[in-house]
Amino acid sequence: MLPSRYRGRPMIAGQGSPLDLGQITFAPDDGIQYSNDFRLSAAKRRDLVLKNNETVLACALNDQMRQLFGRSLKLRQVSAGGCNACEADLNVLNTVVFDLSRFGIQFVASPRHADGMIVTGPIVRNMREALLKTYEAMPEPKIVIASGACAISGGLFAESPEASKGLETIVPVDLYIPGCPPHPLTILDGLLRLLGRIKR
Repeated sequence: MLPSRYRGRPMIAGQGSPLDLGQITFAPDDGIQYSNDFRLSAAKRRDLVLKNNETVLACALNDQMRQLFGRSLKLRQVSAGGCNACEADLNVLNTVVFDLSRFGIQFVASPRHADGMIVTGPIVRNMREALLKTYEAMPEPKIVIASGACAISGGLFAESPEASKGLETIVPVDLYIPGCPPHPLTILDGLLRLLGRIKR
């Protein structure tokens, strides 16, 4: 059961302006209410922009990719200049509470052993080359996941010349997991949707 203070899917009362989950830091705001719904991930960047509180959740990879990665997915985590909050919640997935490996998903040390990478942080200038080298070292086909507002849009650092405007400006992205940081349940839900394990 989620704690009462948990901030899930944001809701705007009435016909408000579109709300971009890829930019929001889930901080208290008079114009926004939060539900307990942890399902936030999307396969396309545009699907993170809520209009009239309508949501489009992440869909599964195509059949060929699901056959390759559906039972075993190895991910290389790349911290690209973040505050370590997103990384901490990724690490929680390896504890006995979530036990990520029971779903066949594991974090690996080398990009050469990875099926994809999960990126956190605003991709600062000094990490761009390391990120690209990691991407290039992974064998084809590969999956790329942006986890957290910073990786998706630059987050709080979007206007800084030292940070990117989001991972998709550097490499193609297959899954967007919003939050600041994303809750471990949100991350797990997104990964399982990507693999076709959750369809509703």
